[in-house]
Amino acid sequence: MKTLLENLQARLSEVTELKYIDENWGQLDYYSPNMPVQWPCCLIDIAQADYSNMGKDFSKKPKDRQNVSLSVEFTLANVKLTNTSLKAPQNQKDNAWAIFEWAEKIHEKLHGFSPLENASKMLRFSFGRVQRDDGVQEYKIIYHLEMHNV
Repeated sequence: MKTLLENLQARLSEVTELKYIDENWGQLDYYSPNMPVQWPCCLIDIAQADYSNMGKDFSKKPKDRQNVSLSVEFTLANVKLTNTSLKAPQNQKDNAWAIFEWAEKIHEKLHGFSPLENASKMLRFSFGRVQRDDGVQEYKIIYHLEMHNV
């Protein structure tokens, strides 16, 4: 899993607008108002891993081999300092809506990307807002992939 996370982190680094890319260990949950991130950020986590047995390979360790279906969760967040009201100045609205542009850039980098030699291409599964009360705009984006012979 470490190599998977490192490869995803490297791929996300191609989205130059992201100032902080890391494994999600709770940075946005426990440190308010001084969260240990830079904005905007993208945090990576393995949300779910479901394994199935595929047989034995005596040349590998462990010899009992499995396939895994993974859900990888990307948390995209930014401090929202401007509004998107109809009568707000256009530059304020553009700044406030930038998170959706970043989400699209992340999608362009991840959708169809195979992060490991034994991995399928990643496919987006869901996108949703996380309700917060601290001025942080946060979205969870889930991608699915499968890995063979793990």
